[in-house]
Amino acid sequence: MDLFLKILAAVPVTLFVTLVSFAIGALLALPLAAGRRAPYAIVRVLSKAVIDILRGIPPVVFIFILFFGVGSSVIRWDPVVASIMGLGLISAGHLAEIYRGGLLAVPAGQFEASSALGLGRATIFANVIGPQAFRVAIPGMVTWLISLLKDSSIVSTIGVVEIMFVTNQAARSTGEGLLPFVIAGAVYIAIGSPLAALSRWLEKKLSFGRRG
Repeated sequence: MDLFLKILAAVPVTLFVTLVSFAIGALLALPLAAGRRAPYAIVRVLSKAVIDILRGIPPVVFIFILFFGVGSSVIRWDPVVASIMGLGLISAGHLAEIYRGGLLAVPAGQFEASSALGLGRATIFANVIGPQAFRVAIPGMVTWLISLLKDSSIVSTIGVVEIMFVTNQAARSTGEGLLPFVIAGAVYIAIGSPLAALSRWLEKKLSFGRRG
């Protein structure tokens, strides 16, 4: 019971790192997605390059670069801050592609009709295109949030006291090789299951809405 309570006490840190990283990624993904649809080729190429880099580097490598590389010579990162920045930037790359998929799902006629009405570019995206694209992107965003929750376990490698950090310590101190990790797995499932159910519900509801 004590072991379970110790692991459970680390859940708020895991949720904090996951949710703040997701929020940062969701904001940074907006200019990247806009850049992928920019009228200038150089902007599109640069945006794609940034997205490919953010998506191509494994999260643990990216966090090590920030914490042990940049953090040792340029900026003194707190482990939690380095974790959030690392996972937030990686999230930006993935969410930018999810946003782009949402924009591609909006019929071209919507852009043409909005322009024909004389609406400004900002108004078109805020009131016409954005809501439709966001509606398509929501299930993908929730799916990425679930993946990010699981990926957040790697931040234990730089000393963030979250679920896996506590689990590893418990396994080493007790010599128990199975029970702590089974409990940690159960905790991750308990946190992720409502999100998975939400993703399926949203996908079903929004798909039904499009057919209607």
